[in-house]
Amino acid sequence: MSEAKSHEFPKLHNAIWSGVVGKGPDSEPPLDLDQMLDVTAAAEVDGVHFDGVDLMQVAPHVDIDASDDDLKRVAEKVQARNLVIGTLAAPIWPPAGGGSAMGSPEERQRFLEQVRKSCRMAVRFKELGVRPDGVVRIDSAVDPATWAQDPAANTDKIAATFREACTIAVGHGEQLAAEGEICWGGMHSWKKMLELLEKVDRKDVLGFHADMAHTLLYTLGYNAPEDRILPEDWSWDDPEELDRALATLTRSLRPWTNALDVAQNDATVKGSGSHDKTGRHCQPNDPNGKLDIAKHAGHWLRNEDGSLTKAFKHIRWDGCMFSNDVLTNPETWNEILAAMISVRDAHGWSDA
Repeated sequence: MSEAKSHEFPKLHNAIWSGVVGKGPDSEPPLDLDQMLDVTAAAEVDGVHFDGVDLMQVAPHVDIDASDDDLKRVAEKVQARNLVIGTLAAPIWPPAGGGSAMGSPEERQRFLEQVRKSCRMAVRFKELGVRPDGVVRIDSAVDPATWAQDPAANTDKIAATFREACTIAVGHGEQLAAEGEICWGGMHSWKKMLELLEKVDRKDVLGFHADMAHTLLYTLGYNAPEDRILPEDWSWDDPEELDRALATLTRSLRPWTNALDVAQNDATVKGSGSHDKTGRHCQPNDPNGKLDIAKHAGHWLRNEDGSLTKAFKHIRWDGCMFSNDVLTNPETWNEILAAMISVRDAHGWSDA
C-alpha cells in the first residue's frame, strides 16, 4: 500500500482549466471538459488517483450562464469518474465578460456580476453533492502597467471592489481566494499583494491563493524589482538563500492563504493566447525546474513552528499553458500525481 494512503488530507485535485487558459484562435484549440476529466481520472500511482478537479466557468467546460440542468450534467460527468469539484475560478476578466476591478463603475459591476454567478454555481454544485469544499478564485483583472498609473488610488479601487465581492460571497456561504501573479496589477508582488489583502481586511472571507510557480517569481521581484527578496547577485547554487526568501514570503502571506497550487517553475515567464506573461508552469520533473516541490510546498502547508496549518482541505496542480500534446499525454498526469502524492506524504494529515 502506498504511504500516501495513510493521509486523508489534503485531497489531490487537478485544475482542469489548463485545457482552456491560453487556448483559442491565436493559440491551440481548447480541450473540452470530457477530455480533461478523462486524463485526470486515468492517472494512477500505486493505486492512488486524483480526488477531484477544479473548474473555470468558461466554455467549452462550464459556461458562466449554465442552467441548473447544465450544471447537473456536469456534476454527473464528474461523479461518473469518481471525482469531486473543488475551487471555481470566476471569469472576471474583460474577454470573458467581466471587467477590471479598478475600472469604471460599469466594469467593476461586470466583475462583481461574474463573482455572483460563480458563487451561485458553487452553491449549486454543493447542493448536487459533488462539491465538498473549495473557494471561488479571483484576481484584479488588470495589468501592472495600467495599475501603475496611479498605484495608491488603484489599489484602493481594487480593495473596494474586493470588499463588495466579499459581501456577495458571504451571501452565498462562500469564500474567495485572490491569486497573486506577476501579471495582475496590485497583486504583482508579495508586498503589493499583502497590502491589498490588508486593505480589504476580510480575512474571514478573502484569502490568498498561492501558486508555487508565481510566488517563486515574487522572490525574484519580477515586475516589481523594488520588492525583490533574493539578492541581485544571488545564484541558484545557493539553495539555503532560496529557503530563507521563501520563508520571508510565506511568513507574510501564509496566514492569509486559503488555496494552494502545487507547481514547478524554471524562474521564467510564459504567455499564451490572450493570457499575459506570468510564472511559467513546468512539468514536475523538468530538468530546469528550480523548486524542490515537496520541500517547498511545506512553506505554505506548515507554520513556522512546523505544525500543519490545515487551512484548506485540497491542493491542486495547475498546468496552465501546457501544450495540448503535454496535456493529452497520460504520463504527464502520472508524473504530476506522483509529485502531489509526495507533498501529501510530507505534509498530510488524517483528521478533517
